[in-house]
Amino acid sequence: MAVWLARAGKHGEREQLALEQNLSVIGWAEMPDLSGVESREQMESLCKERYPDSPQNRISNYVGQLWAFRGRMQKGDLVVLPIKSRPVIAIGKVTGDYQHRSDLPEDARHTRPTLWLQTDIPRSSVDQDLLYSLGAFMTVCQITRNDAEKRILALLEGKSVTKMQPQPEETLDIEQYAQDQLKEHISKRFRGHDLARLVNELLRAQGYKTHLAPPGSDAGADILAGSGAMGFDAPRLCVQVKSQDSPVDVGVLRDLQGTLKNFGAEQGLLVSLGGFKSTVPCEARRVYFEIRLWDANDLVQNLLDNYERLREETRAELPLKRIWALVPEDAE
Repeated sequence: MAVWLARAGKHGEREQLALEQNLSVIGWAEMPDLSGVESREQMESLCKERYPDSPQNRISNYVGQLWAFRGRMQKGDLVVLPIKSRPVIAIGKVTGDYQHRSDLPEDARHTRPTLWLQTDIPRSSVDQDLLYSLGAFMTVCQITRNDAEKRILALLEGKSVTKMQPQPEETLDIEQYAQDQLKEHISKRFRGHDLARLVNELLRAQGYKTHLAPPGSDAGADILAGSGAMGFDAPRLCVQVKSQDSPVDVGVLRDLQGTLKNFGAEQGLLVSLGGFKSTVPCEARRVYFEIRLWDANDLVQNLLDNYERLREETRAELPLKRIWALVPEDAE
């Protein structure tokens, strides 16, 4: 049994389709049906035909990924899909051969039938060294380092395994790796009331006047925030912060709706470091103009956007340094 990384679009644009239809889906819209391609050499000829202006190193990269998806994946292999829209990963099992699906959108026709066994494993529950191993920048690649097969199976069974020393991938997604490091730091350093304190600092950096509830009973609102010189002006927010590793359910969202009325607030913010169960985003869409959700990705993005405006003591707890890195062009 092999373990494969198979992303569903650079920005996760094919994730919902993949999960709903039990498929692993990749792009390469310029490539035709690959069912008749029986060797890596044939794949290279086809890539050169379809990408005549691409340099040889890019052609080789495409060939490696496409042949892995078409010719090397086997029934029973495991597939890991890091979800871009939420801080979770999905794990599935390949159940069929390559299929070119002309009934699907043009950029989602190269598929492998895949039974998704779990679709909401929080990234925060995955050891950093395993996330590192899943951090390859490519769309498709086999994950072999850090005892990947054993550890992915353990994740499916809810078991833990001994951490291993991370080894560099040749094409690491540095941005994702850096964000995972930051999420892990926040998860360890800011638990319970400390996470509410961090969110409170972010809201202050955005110009809100805030009141942070003391540790203990908060009557459903960890933070109250308002605009204006004294915080009396709209928008007036009630904020609920959850630092647990597991995703929260829709009941927490509904409780926050009631809390808004109790405090006379017009809008709410629900922050969950462990993300949200699949029913929560659907419900949140219905109350889009009333309540917003922040998962770990949103928290990190707001932190990066407002880092320079945070107080010095808060920055000391989260020491960050901006760097510039060349973006690889060889991923699909």
